[in-house]
Amino acid sequence: MSSMNATAAPIDDAVLGGRIGAATRGLLNFEQPDGHFVFELEADATIPSEYILMRHYLGEPVDTVLEAKIAAYLRRIQGAHGGWPLVHDGPFDMSASVKAYFALKMVGDSVDAPHMARAREAILSRGGAANVNVFTRFLLAFFEVLTWRSVPVLPVEIMLLPMWSPFHLNKISYWARTTMVPLMVLAVLKPRARNPRGVGIRELFLQDPATVRTPKRAPHQSPAWFALFSGLDWILRKIEPLFPKWLRARAMKKAIGFVEERLNGEDGLGAIFPPMVNTVMMYDALGFPPEHPPRAVTRRGIDKLLVIGKDEAYCQPCVSPIWDTALSCHALLESGGPEALNSAGKSLDWLLPKQELVLKGDWAVKRPDVRPGGWAFQYANGHYPDLDDTAVVVMAMDRVRRHDGSDKYDEAIARGREWIEGMQSRDGGFAAFDADNLEYYLNNIPFSDHAALLDPPTEDVTARCVSMLAQLGETTESSPSLAAGVEYLRRTQLAEGSWYGRWGLNYIYGTWSVLCALNAAGVDRQDPAIRKAVDWLVSIQNADGGWGEDAVSYRLDYKGFEGAPTTASQTAWALLALMAAGEVENPAVARGIEYLIDTQAKKGLWDEQRYTATGFPRVFYLRYHGYSKFFPLWALARYRNLRSTNSKAVGVGM
Repeated sequence: MSSMNATAAPIDDAVLGGRIGAATRGLLNFEQPDGHFVFELEADATIPSEYILMRHYLGEPVDTVLEAKIAAYLRRIQGAHGGWPLVHDGPFDMSASVKAYFALKMVGDSVDAPHMARAREAILSRGGAANVNVFTRFLLAFFEVLTWRSVPVLPVEIMLLPMWSPFHLNKISYWARTTMVPLMVLAVLKPRARNPRGVGIRELFLQDPATVRTPKRAPHQSPAWFALFSGLDWILRKIEPLFPKWLRARAMKKAIGFVEERLNGEDGLGAIFPPMVNTVMMYDALGFPPEHPPRAVTRRGIDKLLVIGKDEAYCQPCVSPIWDTALSCHALLESGGPEALNSAGKSLDWLLPKQELVLKGDWAVKRPDVRPGGWAFQYANGHYPDLDDTAVVVMAMDRVRRHDGSDKYDEAIARGREWIEGMQSRDGGFAAFDADNLEYYLNNIPFSDHAALLDPPTEDVTARCVSMLAQLGETTESSPSLAAGVEYLRRTQLAEGSWYGRWGLNYIYGTWSVLCALNAAGVDRQDPAIRKAVDWLVSIQNADGGWGEDAVSYRLDYKGFEGAPTTASQTAWALLALMAAGEVENPAVARGIEYLIDTQAKKGLWDEQRYTATGFPRVFYLRYHGYSKFFPLWALARYRNLRSTNSKAVGVGM
């Protein structure tokens, strides 16, 4: 609904201050002894299901207590439709549902149990398990549920292709790269799951699973491109057995070398679950025993992703300590006061040595002359630092430097800025992990039915980098990099006034990011782009005063913003966006602040079950458990701070 003409009661300063204090104490309760923050990072049913299936694939001793807790989690998040969704209360997803059903059957749930019968009915009524995605097909091929004819050909000889070839590992995203390389080894060896209990899921198919062939064209794929790549897949399937043994051996050696160079200790290959699991399976298929050090270390790293509670457990896709810590710092710096500022300083001191200053990761293939200087998302992931994290850390360090005049972060700030400037893509935008990853045609290969093979520039990451450069004193006149970034943001604004959010859900997140950047870059508040964005944000405010957006807003047939029940984090983004645009006195802002005050829980925090972050649009979403802890605090404190100034202007990048 529109709240343009709505009014809100005056907000009492004492009440506001008390709520900020309670939220600050609530956040500080999560600070680790060494100063960092790390909150749970929850995805959907696929990761915990794959964890169970991995254990049975390897034939590991059954941990009945752990399996029972994961099974309890899977049963709880089953949807009313009988299957499993990708987000809280979301629609049925075939691949998540098949994996969850398989995992529950694997741990001993009877196929006649009511929840299993409902799941089976939901799966069969939607065409059966033949409609799962490519990654699920590979998993089912390992368990001999499907044949290898059901998956695209993935020849390991890809490792030997030159950079000028249409397909090269450095033309796809880091997450696809690290997932695919050990998977290519597995595709050559075609290992069979040990599966000691002999569990199968034939009952989920409407046809003989042996007749299932490669997936049909995905909605995002061009008919012409897909036909071309499908033809190549058919040819490869015919000629792959004829590849010379020496060539295959060379490619296998290079693939294994790629993995071993990037093993990354217990943090794992790419520091994300899928490549880590593929790595353990790769070593197993190569004949290495469980105690083989690289295999053993990676396997321990997978268990470190588990979140085990009294009654339930699940497996995270990765951990987010750098992101959580940096954003918590911003909230605490906004909150102010000796305790919060001391905590933020301690957190930044923890972040300081996490900067990668030596290792040139995969990003250097396209930027060989750029010095490293970024931060990763996880505890350690030196080959794959992240521009978004880096920009947020640098801005937090700069805020402290402004406050206390210290020079302790000067070198870190300079190196982070240098790396980010060097990673700008030729279209003026910034991506998350790579530069100029613009080979969009690759999303048409049969393997890319998830449409997430690339890491191109996005509005939200570009905005964060623009914010950082502007906060450090650059202007569109002094910095070609900043000017190009601002032009990219102007170019990507949608007709109704919003911006797309790649890593947060969705247009609220993108619009928050960009309005912060445009404000920091000195764009006039009356600029048409800003006015249009403000009008749009006000127009989508919910009746309760907050904001919410549904994951369906990522639909390919874009129909504009898709509203949803209010969440604390999305409300905070909208408020921070409006305040960056100079709208602190807008009644919509007051109503949003009232919503946060009214919904704050006893411990000073907010309850948020809905997913508000994005792994891959349309296929993988995230619930950052920290978002409802630091973003609302940030918004409340920003509101208080701006009301005490004459200019009502946000003077920092975010």
